[in-house]
Amino acid sequence: MMILFYIAITLSVYVSMEVATWLIHKYVMHGFLWYLHEDHHQPRYQNTFEKNDTFFVIGAIPSILLFYYGVHPELNYKFFIALGILGYGITYFLIHDVLIHQRFKWFKNTKSKFFKGLRKAHKVHHKHLGKEDGECFGMLNVPKKYFKATVKK
Repeated sequence: MMILFYIAITLSVYVSMEVATWLIHKYVMHGFLWYLHEDHHQPRYQNTFEKNDTFFVIGAIPSILLFYYGVHPELNYKFFIALGILGYGITYFLIHDVLIHQRFKWFKNTKSKFFKGLRKAHKVHHKHLGKEDGECFGMLNVPKKYFKATVKK
């Protein structure tokens, strides 16, 4: 029975991370930490890394600490919270950096309407080069109109 509780914790945290990501993106990245996020909204040149990548490190710290305290002195719920955060972080990397921005050329020719909708919504987000007037701050949960826009007429 305990395993179901731990699975529920992991899945709940994973889903909750989309809400946290939206809030952090809108109010932190487009707010007081804009100076770290700004280069992400500029045309990409040859730089492998951008200041915006700092957010991956910032986001990993709670997960690392929760993994540590989730096994010391013995396995506990904190480990499964960390697992949910890690799962979302991996998803974020694959969707945002690999599929949307194609920083790694792993899945260049996807035909998925879902992924095309996510890319469309993110392009709308990036049309704003400044921190104001942004839209589409989420990653996985974006307005349906962007998925409909991918259907050829």
